[in-house]
Amino acid sequence: MASDELVYSGVIAASIPVGFLFRYLSPRVKQVAALVTGLSVTIVTCQIHTLHSLVTVIGTWVIIKNSWRHAPVLSLSWTFLYLLFFRLIAWFNLPSPTPFANAIQLLLTLKMVSIANEVHSFHAEKKKELSSSAESVVGGGLSQEPSLFDVLCYSYCYIGIMTGPFFRFQTYVDWLRQPRPLDLPGWLPCLQRLKLVPVYGALFLAVQNVFPLVYVRTEEFLEENILFRFFYMVAVFFVFRMRFYAAWCGAEAGCISAGLGCYPEKAQAKPGGGPTVKYSPDSSAEEMYNFRTIQNIDCYKTDFCVKVRHGMHYWNMTVQWWLHQYIYSNAPFKAYTLRAAWTMFISAYWHGLHAGYYLSFLTIPLCIAAETAMEGSVRAKLGPLGQNVFDWIHWFLKMRAYDYMCMGFVLLQASDTINYWSSIYFIMHVIALCCIVLGRALKGGKSDGKTQEKRAEKQNNMKGRAGEKMD
Repeated sequence: MASDELVYSGVIAASIPVGFLFRYLSPRVKQVAALVTGLSVTIVTCQIHTLHSLVTVIGTWVIIKNSWRHAPVLSLSWTFLYLLFFRLIAWFNLPSPTPFANAIQLLLTLKMVSIANEVHSFHAEKKKELSSSAESVVGGGLSQEPSLFDVLCYSYCYIGIMTGPFFRFQTYVDWLRQPRPLDLPGWLPCLQRLKLVPVYGALFLAVQNVFPLVYVRTEEFLEENILFRFFYMVAVFFVFRMRFYAAWCGAEAGCISAGLGCYPEKAQAKPGGGPTVKYSPDSSAEEMYNFRTIQNIDCYKTDFCVKVRHGMHYWNMTVQWWLHQYIYSNAPFKAYTLRAAWTMFISAYWHGLHAGYYLSFLTIPLCIAAETAMEGSVRAKLGPLGQNVFDWIHWFLKMRAYDYMCMGFVLLQASDTINYWSSIYFIMHVIALCCIVLGRALKGGKSDGKTQEKRAEKQNNMKGRAGEKMD
């Protein structure tokens, strides 16, 4: 395991017991303690590069204070342009940021865009006099505009500062104001989330040693049998998944121990966004709570959902909410496929400037178009047994598509990605294009495909995410 991964693991592991201690603190002490803890972690791991995050926060606060009406657009422009400077900093003969500074900057970018949108909504609702009962309702919008100190505390809150999950400012405020944090569930959901982490970690270490990524870049690899080269991407994506399953489940446990994102079932909370309906606390009855707001991964559904489209919903779920809320919904296109392509392009840019990100993310819309065409022209015309067989084949191809795209994500360089894809004859691109052509040839691509596309867009805009189940 690399030294960076040991630091990440240590931060995640330490956050779990620390979280339980935070339940004993008053709101003000909790706010300051979370700031001091998070800022300490940032300074120790990032050192001088802490200035990048500080500049980003202050710049966003200036935007919010001076132009709340345009804050959503300006904050997105400011943070994304700063990401460009952050990644090209070597051009200015300045020291390159540490991987930890990069992780903090990524999550901070999401937070700053989100808080700008929340402040905009607060002023818009206040102007329309729609929040007259906001003080008596839990789970609504902001009750006041945050100060610079509030923004700093939210930005450097120790919970998930380097690993996520992303959470909104309102979620953070609700955490500070929890009336009886010690009465909220903690140990059981925390242990439930951690129970498979040792398994994920052990599988990650074991398979990584057998299938090292560096071997893909060698000449010897290209001389291997094509079946071996094809299987290698399956192993690489397995390692990739196990790494993030362990990290994100551990990070979620850190949120659970502190009580962050704990809402009653009736709030109908969603990952990233939090409560979707306004609710009032009911002290006369026992509440059922969940931590859906900070759920970042659904390991089972990631592996066993049928569609490429649904696979995205269960992976990095809080960031997917952010992308849908602030990018997809405001995309300059109407067609679902084009909006998906735009969202994937922005996601690739957020991850970094390496060509492998763009090659991988921009393959997703092609896969979505392929499955849409085949669903309309083939699956819709089959009986129950035929649809069951279709879904199993669809699931197999979905997993291979993600194996294929993962190679670009981990190899990063365009030459390395293209070399690997060409070594297996661009097989997933070929299959996707064949499915699109076949779908149209069967007269399903034009009419039925449009129906499937509209249905996909409707599903994307629903408050809940309905995943497919294997029969």
